[in-house]
Amino acid sequence: MLTAGQVSDFKGAALLLDTLPKARTLLGDRGYDANWFRNALKDKGISPCIPSKRHRKIQIEHNKILYKQRHKVENMFAKLKDWRRVHTRYDRCAHTFFSAILIAATVIFWL
Repeated sequence: MLTAGQVSDFKGAALLLDTLPKARTLLGDRGYDANWFRNALKDKGISPCIPSKRHRKIQIEHNKILYKQRHKVENMFAKLKDWRRVHTRYDRCAHTFFSAILIAATVIFWL
């Protein structure tokens, strides 16, 4: 059940579908496993790499090797959240906030 401020993966995906950049593949977790979402991605020329939910009668194949690399992106976001300025979003201006993310990402890369 959703509480105030939460948005399900389905609703969030529907809102962002029109703003997706050009890509060959979209990596997503099981929360994005929906036929309408897969079809919308295919219509945009994007190949979905989304594992099927466990309750699907017919499991849909996905690239397991590519999906396993998804953890690198997840780990980067986790490292960014270690930076207090980023995870609490001290900067109200989007430009300044983005600059803080870039500085944090650069330091993380070099360490």
